[in-house]
Amino acid sequence: MKVLSLTEPYATLIKENKKVVETRSWKTSYRGELYIHASATKIPKETKNKQELIGLLNNIPLNFGNIICKCTLVDCVYMTKEYVENMKKNHQEYICGEYKEGRYAWILENVVPLTKPIKAKGHLSIWNYEEEAI
Repeated sequence: MKVLSLTEPYATLIKENKKVVETRSWKTSYRGELYIHASATKIPKETKNKQELIGLLNNIPLNFGNIICKCTLVDCVYMTKEYVENMKKNHQEYICGEYKEGRYAWILENVVPLTKPIKAKGHLSIWNYEEEAI
């Protein structure tokens, strides 16, 4: 299965359907089923200081080091100045990503949390998890 690792709290925000756009500095041509992995990396201080973002979690436990949900990657959009301005209108989504001209917005749909998280070591880029079937 194809997996994307994200730092927390962003992975859990996707799992909880509070974030449906993952922002990246790189594009992908991949479309299809994608599992979300919460990396074991500690939450950066800069992120911890974003009280409004952290408040979206409402004391929901984080999932460090686990594959926690699956979704469908349906598009990868190049961010133009107009795209960024338009995203500012969706305040919750906007505070959950890094929206800057020249970056990419990965559009996620059909998010389904896993009933049992899968312990896994994360990797860069989109990676393959080949263990037991889910």
